Amino acid sequence: MAIGLIIGIILLILLNMKFIEPSKAYNFLNEVLHDKGVSSDIAHTLSDSLIQTSLRGVDSHGINLFPHYYTEIDLGLVNISPNITIDRKASSIAVLNAENTLGHYAGKLAIESAISMAKQTGIGIVSVKNSNHFGAAWYFTNMVTNQGMLGFAFTNTEALANAFNSKNIFFGTNPFCFSAPMKNENPFCLDMATTTIPWNKVKNYKRQNKQLQEGWAFNQEGIITTNPYEATSLTNIGGYKGFGLSMVIEILCSGLTAGPMSCEIAPLHDISIKHDRKISHFFMALDISKFVSIDWFQNYITNMAVQIRNLPKSGDENVMIAGDKEKKEHTIRSIQGIPMDEKKFNEFLNISQNFYNTII
Repeated sequence: MAIGLIIGIILLILLNMKFIEPSKAYNFLNEVLHDKGVSSDIAHTLSDSLIQTSLRGVDSHGINLFPHYYTEIDLGLVNISPNITIDRKASSIAVLNAENTLGHYAGKLAIESAISMAKQTGIGIVSVKNSNHFGAAWYFTNMVTNQGMLGFAFTNTEALANAFNSKNIFFGTNPFCFSAPMKNENPFCLDMATTTIPWNKVKNYKRQNKQLQEGWAFNQEGIITTNPYEATSLTNIGGYKGFGLSMVIEILCSGLTAGPMSCEIAPLHDISIKHDRKISHFFMALDISKFVSIDWFQNYITNMAVQIRNLPKSGDENVMIAGDKEKKEHTIRSIQGIPMDEKKFNEFLNISQNFYNTII
């Protein structure tokens, strides 16, 4: 671990990366949002989600996205003073109207409501309508596992993936996220796009002038490309199967809120005109104790993980379960800080020169 950490730091220094201290970055984001008139609850949720996601190594949905959210707020494209309502439809079902606020905050309120219902009835489901990009889905399911429950979080997004056997896009990256509590370690978490990569990863590679991996993206003609400047759409995981899973998530999100489908949602980074994106989310909390004891279940998951991790390796890499890479990265970045390339760092300086103070 120590040798790998040292080598990683050296490589990042050679790439002219800055290292951002997490707590200082959190304070910076909060102060900037407060100056824009954002309430403390919304500011905390957005800042915490971005910092914690970056610590897990998920740079596509972490602090790198803050300049975009800042611009949305600056231009009045999102509602920072929403009148959010939660309509309880049944003992275990509710619908939240996000009022075009930041999806991170709408998601937090929704998952808290789902947890509250699950404590009463064993299950809580909340659909969210009229929302925006909610960042990393794990942030919400992690709140559920902290209560000893199983967490589910889905969302639709703008159309970014080619329909199977078509040159045209239809569904978004429509992520699937499931988390379960473990014994003496952070939860098991599968948080994945139904596309091979998220679109923000293409943007990160373009900014860093890096080639995409083969099979990640299509160009305008529907041909696989490794050039991030030519990429216009994404491939589905597992081809037809990933496309099918994306459709399931679309149905759970826009289908249960009467919201627009992915192909009808305005692009995240299109800030040329004022528009409500009306993204839909689906959250669920399931009380494990209604089935088996939480202690037995945590031991069960942990024992399964240990058995998998101890399987013979097929190469040099360790055998892992979903979430292991993020747990390892969190340990590393908690020590060395969050790496940020110079172009992105300069975007923050354009917001405020105080961002210099976040460097380790």
